[in-house]
Parts: sequence; C-alpha cells; structure tokens
Amino acid sequence: MKLVITPRAQQWFKEEVGVTADTGIRFYGKIYGKTAVHDGFSIAMSVEAPDQPLIKENINGITYFIEETDDWFFKGYDLQVDYDEEKDEPQYVFTKNEEDLKQ
Repeated sequence: MKLVITPRAQQWFKEEVGVTADTGIRFYGKIYGKTAVHDGFSIAMSVEAPDQPLIKENINGITYFIEETDDWFFKGYDLQVDYDEEKDEPQYVFTKNEEDLKQ
C-alpha cells in the first residue's frame, strides 16, 4: 500500500485544516457514500495523532496516515490524495495494488 499526497493537496490541508506538528491527517473509511472502489462507504479524514499507523508519510512536518484498524478499507489499493479545484476539496484516487493483496 502506498499513500501519496500531491503538493496541491498538501497546500489545501495546510491552509484549510489547521494541522499542527503534534497531530496529523488520518484517512479512514466511513459508512455511507461511495468511492470508486467501495459502494456504501466513503473516505473521510480527521486531524489527530497517529496511534498504530499502517502507513504514514511525513511531508513538510505534517504526518498523513492510515491506521491499522482501517486496513479493511484500503487493502489492495494505493491511495493518492489530490486536490479538486472545482469543488475546493481533496480528491481521492484509488489504484489497485496486487502486491498488497498477496500479503
């Protein structure tokens, strides 16, 4: 599993979310909604400190992460977090990761 945060998405999180060095951005699955790979579930994010990260990326002092408890939602996929200029919000792009499924 890979977690990629584009530079434009990084800028949006810095400007809009108010994350600090002692917290981070957590991505997780939530009930209701739809993604390109999940029907009935959508992706959410919150500002919090990592507890048991499955994967984390520290970029310019901000930690972006997915917790181990959210493996069910992301297993078999890489996640790219981009920025949707029209909607002025993050855009989540899932890419199948066959190696992740073998583990």
